[in-house]
Amino acid sequence: MKSLYITLFIGFSLFATAQNKISGTILDKNNKILPNVIVSIQEIHKETISDENGKYVLTNLPKGNFKIVFSLVGYTTQTVTTALSDSAIVLDIALDESIIHMDEVIVSTVFNKLQSQNVMKVEHETLKSLQQKGTATLIEGLATIPGVSQISTGTSIGKPVIRGLSGNRVLVYSQGVRLENQQFGEEHGLGLNDAGVESVEVIKGPASLLYGSDALGGVLYFNPEKFAKINEFKTDFSQRLFSNTLGSNTSIGVKTSTDQWKFLARGSYNTHSDYQIADGDRVTNTRYNETDFKAGVGYNNSSFSSVLRYNFNKLDLGIPENGIAEQSTSKNTQYPSQGVNNHILSLHNTLFFKNSKLDADLGYIFNDRSEFEDSDVAVLHMKLRTFNYDVKYYLPKTGKIETIIGTQGMYQTNTNSGEELLIPDAITNDFGIFTTSNYEWKNNVLQAGIRFDTRNVATETHGVEGEEGYFEAINKSFNSFNASLGYKTNLTSNFTMRLNFASGFRAPNLAELTSNGVHEGSNRYEIGNSELTNEQNFQTDLNLEYRSTHFELFVNGFYNHINNYIYISPNGAVIDGNDVYDYVQSNAKLYGGETGIHFHPHPLDWLHFTSSFETVVGEKDNGDYLPLIPANKWNNTLRTEFEIKNWLSEGFATLNVESTFAQNNISEFETKTNDYTLINLGFGGKININKTIFNLNLNANNVLDKTYVSHLSRLKTDGIPNIGRNIVLGINFMI
Repeated sequence: MKSLYITLFIGFSLFATAQNKISGTILDKNNKILPNVIVSIQEIHKETISDENGKYVLTNLPKGNFKIVFSLVGYTTQTVTTALSDSAIVLDIALDESIIHMDEVIVSTVFNKLQSQNVMKVEHETLKSLQQKGTATLIEGLATIPGVSQISTGTSIGKPVIRGLSGNRVLVYSQGVRLENQQFGEEHGLGLNDAGVESVEVIKGPASLLYGSDALGGVLYFNPEKFAKINEFKTDFSQRLFSNTLGSNTSIGVKTSTDQWKFLARGSYNTHSDYQIADGDRVTNTRYNETDFKAGVGYNNSSFSSVLRYNFNKLDLGIPENGIAEQSTSKNTQYPSQGVNNHILSLHNTLFFKNSKLDADLGYIFNDRSEFEDSDVAVLHMKLRTFNYDVKYYLPKTGKIETIIGTQGMYQTNTNSGEELLIPDAITNDFGIFTTSNYEWKNNVLQAGIRFDTRNVATETHGVEGEEGYFEAINKSFNSFNASLGYKTNLTSNFTMRLNFASGFRAPNLAELTSNGVHEGSNRYEIGNSELTNEQNFQTDLNLEYRSTHFELFVNGFYNHINNYIYISPNGAVIDGNDVYDYVQSNAKLYGGETGIHFHPHPLDWLHFTSSFETVVGEKDNGDYLPLIPANKWNNTLRTEFEIKNWLSEGFATLNVESTFAQNNISEFETKTNDYTLINLGFGGKININKTIFNLNLNANNVLDKTYVSHLSRLKTDGIPNIGRNIVLGINFMI
């Protein structure tokens, strides 16, 4: 398989085309010159900005049809599709003012359109906007997006929840490849650092058509840091300090680009002590240390574009076991602990033809996970190696119809070398093929697709039959057909409707198929079931959006029915003092949604008010509630924007009130959770002192030092509250 794609890459890149050029001038509707407009062609990783005269130029471009995106804060993002041939093109642009929002190109959906043109509602958040909220970790920032929550173990481990679904039901993509890091475990976090991440996109709902198994509940798609603009050299240094955990997050990066070559590198180090609750006590062994390195190199000419990226992430995680015990501000982890080394290598190639193109993404992930009980000898040591590929061919456009055909697959091996096993040695093979089309006419868009997937799981026998830790060899295949249909229309010039129907699936994971032993995180003796079948769902989504110059309103509703939902249930037996639980299946349903407003009153151009409410209910067909369903949440933010002449620009101040309702709809293994309200403050901007320019963020989260327990905290069963007041100071210097 590898040799096939190398041959394709070399062969197609020999197609020579003329070197094309686009240039022009950018104005607003009143013919005012607009400097600093970002002009980008995302497909070939080319980006420049307009100069002080509003002029821009992009050279060395391939033939074909390309989307050129023009974006500037305060103006409506504009995308223009242009056919490039053997000639220079002059493309002048006039942008409309837009006070409330700036449209974004969505990468996680295959047609890469602006959100306003997209059939599927996708949440897009830049890393900068998440950091302005003062969140300590990447997953904590994601949990501020309506419809997204986190299952947390202290402050170090967080697992994403999208509309009540989590674990292997949420697929994570980084650097364009699916992340595989033993994510089935309750104490296995993402293993991703926010340094070097440009933005995140959230697909809420089944995305199996685009990504195959494990995208049943949705997708988190992390867009990596962009390369520098053409002929630009940049270095930056950032430092964040956290009062509660006495934590520090340091990052330094460098990047440069020529017309064809691009390079970047970034290193970061993150260290925290045990987190402190409102009464002043620290939760023992919630400390952690993280080292992260990212690098990338890109090349493009008039025939192809290629980007190679690498990410190494090393985690040293304390696992809280004794609750609030020994008090310490040390950052050296105690036992039990985890050591995780994660390597991600990705290669993205785009080959351009006259009226079509071929995308080929290749990825290799090596996840090396060790768990230590009472010494530096790992009792659990798992090595997960994953090679995956994603190849898509964009057919020549036929009238107003765009069509893509593609194939995706994965080859994965899991090996154990510790004295204990969570899952057996195994080989997993995935293969999928799909096609999808997009049809636009007037103010309407229709998108449909179909896909077939097959997964084979083969494991080895381990241990003695009838004893704990025995794994019987299995060889199972799982197949699924899935489809999606979406429609988007402008009911009026300001009012948009999106309606989507999609099916999705998830093959059972190794833990569900093969478990035979005590799960240390929950003190249950769990027994897997090799007869489990696919989880298969069908979801209906409705999105309504109203946008005017000074007001936005959105309403999202969904209904998600899942056949053969997998869960654990006690069978009444007891082994070594632990209740025995079996993995079983039944049908389930989840329903709810999100709604919100963004108000920008005229003529108070400096004032913004946003408010959102989210709710989800999860039930089995017998009426019992599903576990780990987040509580309803109401979030309100007042934001002011200002400048102070000569020394502060892009200034902002925020007041956020986050109200979480009581969760009384609980499964048989859970306890109810009380309601609580948190108040968060933020201030920041770009500061210029004696020609030294840097960005500053100052946040006070849980400013009233409220004692509260999140329903999705894994420390909840021990009565341990979440983090108390946390003051976060962040600075970023462009050197």
